[in-house]
Amino acid sequence: MNNFSFCTPTRYIFGRGVECDAAKLCAENGWKRIMVVYGGQSAKRSGLLDRVMKSLSECAIEAVELGGVNPNPTDDKVYEGIELGRKTGIDSLLAIGGGSVIDTAKAIAAGIPYEGDFWDFYICKATVSQALPLGVVLTIPAAGSEGSGNSVITRREDLRKLGVRTDTALRPKFACLNPELTFTLPPYQTASGIADMMAHIMERYFTPTENVEVSDRLCEGLLKAIIVEAHKVMENPTDYDARANIMWSGTLAHNGICGCGRCEDWSSHAIEHELSALYDVTHGAGLAVIFPAWLEYACTIKPEKIAQFARRVLMSMTTMTSKQQGQALKNSEHSLSQSDCRPQSKHSESKTPTFPTLSKNSTKTKATNSAATSPSPPPTRLLFLKWLTNKRVCNAIALASNSLIIQKLTPATAIYVAGVSFY
Repeated sequence: MNNFSFCTPTRYIFGRGVECDAAKLCAENGWKRIMVVYGGQSAKRSGLLDRVMKSLSECAIEAVELGGVNPNPTDDKVYEGIELGRKTGIDSLLAIGGGSVIDTAKAIAAGIPYEGDFWDFYICKATVSQALPLGVVLTIPAAGSEGSGNSVITRREDLRKLGVRTDTALRPKFACLNPELTFTLPPYQTASGIADMMAHIMERYFTPTENVEVSDRLCEGLLKAIIVEAHKVMENPTDYDARANIMWSGTLAHNGICGCGRCEDWSSHAIEHELSALYDVTHGAGLAVIFPAWLEYACTIKPEKIAQFARRVLMSMTTMTSKQQGQALKNSEHSLSQSDCRPQSKHSESKTPTFPTLSKNSTKTKATNSAATSPSPPPTRLLFLKWLTNKRVCNAIALASNSLIIQKLTPATAIYVAGVSFY
């Protein structure tokens, strides 16, 4: 186990109706003038925005609205928010939404007190040392941004999608998590969010650090819980307890606890960021294609870890007898050891995208961004980028860019279904 420092100062308020506590929490923090950041029209149509704005008014807190944040958030909305925030003299922000809204609010929070371009933080030209405080009312469990110090933004000029990671500077002061706010999420968005949170765990789980049994078991337990609850959520979207378990899993997947004492990979995320920047793919859907492909590659690098995942997570949840599981595991380990990672295309009719920009930018991300946030940049990314250009994977990504991948998979999560097929 590696040395580590872990701090999660975010206060979580979880349960029915807790969004109504947001104003009280803002007041307790001494916030007087807040920018309320949200996405499309759902926050308005559902009445959530009105409820929050009314409660802020009752607490004598001034509120400035910034709506229209899109999925895969871009720098133009950040610049708009920074200009509006400086003009109105806000002292804090409240994000109502999912990861895109929260990440945009974080970028604004860092940009307002900074004299330079906020993008400096994302290209590691500057470090976030000061930021306005922010709170969150979560509506989409997926990104885990409600409990992390991270933010990911795409620059429209060159379609570079990069992230900034901080220890505490950009962690929300509080996060209100009401599972009932997720009842109306479409199945596709629910499944994409589940794939995203599973990927957050896997990026930490599939690493070469040895003797990390505690965090291994944390990762495995969360993955197993997600798989079980995901099926329930897809079958009954208004199952409160299932939604609650999924929502809390998304937070724990990305607040840092699963990565304590181990190096983290993030190759799959870096590659997917280029995919979603270029093709505007839903982040979780892109990961649902990239991560299984990465796992096939990783089988030749560290097959024993993949086998451990199969044994402890996937096979432990099957109805096979112990003898059948043993034979399946033996077959899978043999298959992994013999794999040459050159599968043939099953969709020759699909349009194959070209990846010069993806490869170039993902490699740049490794050099300029990961070096500042990880003591040892992921060793597999450059090799995997070469393998990524094989025709089968390109075809799969072409399908994902048309939002077909998750729609064709049953019901829980694309990563789980694809993972099962490996064994």
